[in-house]
Amino acid sequence: MNYQETLQQLLLNDPIRMKVLRAARALTLRDGWIGAGFVRDAVWDHRHGYGQRPVSGDVDVVWFDAERDDPAYDRDLEEKLGQQTPEFNWSVKNQARMHQRNGNAPYRSTENALLYWPETATAVAARVGDNNIIEILAPYGLDDLFELRLRPTPPFEHDKLAVFRQRVVAKRWMERYPLLQLIAPA
Repeated sequence: MNYQETLQQLLLNDPIRMKVLRAARALTLRDGWIGAGFVRDAVWDHRHGYGQRPVSGDVDVVWFDAERDDPAYDRDLEEKLGQQTPEFNWSVKNQARMHQRNGNAPYRSTENALLYWPETATAVAARVGDNNIIEILAPYGLDDLFELRLRPTPPFEHDKLAVFRQRVVAKRWMERYPLLQLIAPA
């Protein structure tokens, strides 16, 4: 199975997710993507046979522009998206400043920032590119996402493992998606 093609088709065939992707594209953000639960839940819903379900939680728009790292700019973008599509809970974060919140060295791009997200299955993003092509950003690949493996990324395997475990419980992933395999250090 070609996971990238499958993910592209899942998103293309989901009118709600395409509406979200097109709204984000209209912002013309440098290195802009939608990631996290927006992509992860679409795949996990599909793999569990749940079909297309509404987008739940935040819609995480991530982008990278070191020249526009003022949080007020992100809030303005969230407001703009909220006016266009108020049915979604938009969260816009310029990854050029997020390293400060996370205690990491400065990120170099959105892809580099995804390396520091908590789970490999969450560190995936998508966007509508030229000619309506769905582009995928997955620095850890798509195997864990599609094979239903819930595992921490390397930065969360040791010192931040408690954060990973807390997210698993708080988000109720094992209840919501019973086919998941939890893979974490003891």
